[in-house]
Amino acid sequence: QLQNKILILTICSAGIGGTFQYGYNISIINAPSSYIQRFMNTTWLERTGVPLESNVILLLWSFTVSVYPLGGLTGAVVAGPMAIMLGRKMSLLLNNVFVIIAAALSGFSRMARSFEMIMLSRFFTGVNAGVSMNIQPMYLAESAPKKLRGAVALTSASFTALGLVLGQVVGLRELLGGEDSWPFLLASNVVPALIQLTALPWLPESPRYLLIDRGDKESCISALQKLRGTRDLSAELEEMLAEQAAVKGQRAKNPWELFQNPSLRWQLVSIIVLSSAMQLCGNDSMYFYAAYVFQEAGIPQDKIPYVVIGTGSCELIASVTCNLVIDYAGRRRLLLGGYIFMAGWAIVFMVALSQQTQISWMPYLSMACIFAYILSFGIGPAGVTGVLPTEVFDQMCRPAAYMICGSLLWFNLFLVGTAFPFIVKSLAHFCYIPFLVVCVCTALYVGFFLPETKGKSFLEISEEFKKRNFKPKTRAGFYKGPEEIKTTTL
Repeated sequence: QLQNKILILTICSAGIGGTFQYGYNISIINAPSSYIQRFMNTTWLERTGVPLESNVILLLWSFTVSVYPLGGLTGAVVAGPMAIMLGRKMSLLLNNVFVIIAAALSGFSRMARSFEMIMLSRFFTGVNAGVSMNIQPMYLAESAPKKLRGAVALTSASFTALGLVLGQVVGLRELLGGEDSWPFLLASNVVPALIQLTALPWLPESPRYLLIDRGDKESCISALQKLRGTRDLSAELEEMLAEQAAVKGQRAKNPWELFQNPSLRWQLVSIIVLSSAMQLCGNDSMYFYAAYVFQEAGIPQDKIPYVVIGTGSCELIASVTCNLVIDYAGRRRLLLGGYIFMAGWAIVFMVALSQQTQISWMPYLSMACIFAYILSFGIGPAGVTGVLPTEVFDQMCRPAAYMICGSLLWFNLFLVGTAFPFIVKSLAHFCYIPFLVVCVCTALYVGFFLPETKGKSFLEISEEFKKRNFKPKTRAGFYKGPEEIKTTTL
């Protein structure tokens, strides 16, 4: 059916130039790291006649890597105002300007004999990723029908994983990962940007944004008809009009206003806990250990890059599986299961690492733990975390909520990247203890405090949180008779 095709095209167009870029730009920097460090040294030698010391090269490389999350943090902060002023679709389109600038800088860096251009390029790719990781799930969740909202918004995580895998593939020596072709590898992120710029203008804006933010009912109906076809839209439109009435006279909130509002207390706590846990759970650190564990398992050094592709593929398979089951299993169950399994695998992984040299088959158990940990992360936390801010906040609070989530995500990515080498140095084989604590605490929070949002309208979810934020003070208040039951059943 045509309307299904339009929705699928919207998902693909938003994803390819959106969260795909986040995964792709994280993985393409790994393959040419030694070549770029050599380029930094030879460039400095040409300029000054003195080579750089090894610790200075390492410092410059560390800055090149860490400037990416710094750009992401900047992107997360500007994403909220962009989404409000320009709309969801236009923000995604304009966001490609950052990646085009980045591709030009990295593509011509060797020709210009400037490693500073690579650093600036990484900052701009970070800004692009920061904007898209906030706006894409918001745009897709607002455009999707209620029964598919989770699955559609979750495609953001699938595109991140797809970008990660394709970045690993394109970074192989046989493709663009060689010494002569690394500028083309870093500039290859312009291709997804051009695809999005070609396809997305033809697709509809978020109907919710058009009606609630812009007050343009005709454009909203037109967008809904494109996305849903000719079927009866009255129920969905009525739900949107009810949401519009609920926020009538309000303006879009700033992040600090969310902290001041007692009616948003539990929503804020939930997204802060889950957004922080997504980076502090140690999934990205598994990639740090992958090459070492594979080498210990007897895999030849030149074959390790091909096996590492398997780790990215694990995350892709898990996120696609999560896509298929989220609207049946529910958000809460997937999050809870993901963090419980990750906690279990963290314990097994630490035991396996401590016995790596003592027992011959332990490296294989370590390998299995890496794949299992990444699968557990992909099946729940990787995707569900990005869906929740859309569901638990209303239209006026949503952009500010994503600014808070995005800022936490990028800050914690930088924090883990900076702290993990020191954690490894001090805790050795037991370096996963901090991540184990994060997984256990998050699982407890989800189990005891997070309500299920599956299949509920935005207003119904809002009502459920209102009960948590304003709990009755007397014991008798816990039961309110038929009136309460009436509001919580469909």
